[in-house]
Amino acid sequence: MTDFARPQYLVETDWLAQHLEDPNVRVLECTVYLHPKPEGGFRAESGRAKWAESHVPGAGFADLTQELSDRTSPLLYMVPPAAQFAEAMGRYGVGDGVRVILYDRNVNMWAARVWWMLRAFGYDNAAVLNGGWKKWTLEGRPVAADDGVRPPRRFVAQPRPDLIADKQAVLAGVGSRATCLINALTEEQHRGIGGVTYGRPGRITGSRNVAARDLVDPKTHAYLSADELRAKFAASGALEAGRVITYCGGGIAASSDAFVLTLLGKDDVAVYDASLSEWAADPALPMERG
Repeated sequence: MTDFARPQYLVETDWLAQHLEDPNVRVLECTVYLHPKPEGGFRAESGRAKWAESHVPGAGFADLTQELSDRTSPLLYMVPPAAQFAEAMGRYGVGDGVRVILYDRNVNMWAARVWWMLRAFGYDNAAVLNGGWKKWTLEGRPVAADDGVRPPRRFVAQPRPDLIADKQAVLAGVGSRATCLINALTEEQHRGIGGVTYGRPGRITGSRNVAARDLVDPKTHAYLSADELRAKFAASGALEAGRVITYCGGGIAASSDAFVLTLLGKDDVAVYDASLSEWAADPALPMERG
């Protein structure tokens, strides 16, 4: 069995259980719930209420809905301005020397989203908890209802714009042998035959499908082995491509694909932040079905 090329970005429940009292380890829950809307897309609900009921002991709540998304954008969960992100992270107790452990209650996608944003703002000392809340509770590990507050720290944002792709970058990648476009939605959504749509059904022309939900064990939500994950992405052409851009409906599932590609050692990966929420709404942009 092959190990991950960058194992520091994924931590196991055993490790976290042994480091819950470490003042230089900061655990953050990142859960959001998405409810499909009849007209397409989703209505978002913060996971804060569930976090308040019970969470990993000492974990704070990273609020994607209110604090970690661009408040000026009409689209859900766009990356916020650097100053807004830095203020929130500092208030959460994230700063130099802090090991940040991220988890959620929905197949690691929201944790991967916050991990990707931390990396996009120059912070590399963060990891996703493998299996998140699902695996933690299945193993009967401790939970708490504490306030999760930690002393604030100074977070300095150092943006890496290459990690976030916009519409123009994706358009340039359509039909380019140097760029591999990966759709992280389900196969049905990719083919345009079912599931939630974001306007026009289907996929960005020429893109391949590696569904984020297929990257984890459905029972434990733990990521599959490095060999299994490598095989999935090898079949898509992502591992040989010069540049990979992942997308989905709104940049969340895409973050999980990008996270796994980084675990596997792939360089030059970006997330198309607006994804199909922007692309499908513009009839001038190329899509296909089938």
